[in-house]
Amino acid sequence: MDRKRGAIFDWDGVIINSAAQHEVSWERLAKECGKALPSNHFKRGFGMKNEVIIPELLRWTNAPVEIRILSLRKEAIYREVVREQGLTALSGVEPWLRMLRDEEIPCAIASSTHRENITSTLNLLGLEEFFPVIITAEDVKRGKPDPEVFLTAAQRIQVEPRDAVVFEDALVGIAAAQAAGMRVVAVATTEPHDKLIHADWIVNRLDELSVAQLWGSCGGR
Repeated sequence: MDRKRGAIFDWDGVIINSAAQHEVSWERLAKECGKALPSNHFKRGFGMKNEVIIPELLRWTNAPVEIRILSLRKEAIYREVVREQGLTALSGVEPWLRMLRDEEIPCAIASSTHRENITSTLNLLGLEEFFPVIITAEDVKRGKPDPEVFLTAAQRIQVEPRDAVVFEDALVGIAAAQAAGMRVVAVATTEPHDKLIHADWIVNRLDELSVAQLWGSCGGR
C-alpha cells in the first residue's frame, strides 16, 4: 500500500509575504510603549514566536504577563496594518494548492503566527478550503527551530514525518523541519539561494514544483 503523503506550509513568506506589515507593527508597538528596537531586530527574529522575540531578542521584559500583553497588542496592530494596506497570496500559491488537492495530498499550515492572523487572511484570500489543519503559536509550547509545530501538524493530517514535505522561507523553519525528519522546500522570498542550500529543494515560487518531483524522488536542489 502506498504511504500517505502530506504537505505542511509555513505561513509568512510562503503563502503570503507580510514582512513589511509585521515590521511596521513592531515599530508602531515600540513607539506606543516607548520601547527601543535593536538594530536588525526584524531579520534576526524572523520566524520566531513573539514569546521568544520580546524577552530574548528585544529584551523588553521577562514577565510572562507583560510578554503576553505586548504579544497580543503587536498582533492587533498587525491586523490593523493589513486592513490599511491589504494583502495578496504570493504568485504560484493557488495553482500549487490546487495541484496538491487534485492529487489528494492533505495540507496543513504550521506557523509561529497567531491563529487569528492566519484565519482572517485565509478568509480574505479565499484559500481556507485548502487547509483543514492549522497549527499556530497558540498550539505549541516551543517555537521554531524546535520541530514541535511540524510534528504536531503531521500528526493532525495523519502523515509520517518521512512522508511530509515542508514549505519554508526562514532558516529557523528549515532547521525545525529537518529536526522533525521531514524534507524541505525552501522558498526564496526572505533569504537568497546561497543561504538556503541545506534545504532539499529551492524555488522562487511554489508552482515551479511538481508532485512527482517531491514524492517521486529522494530530493534534490
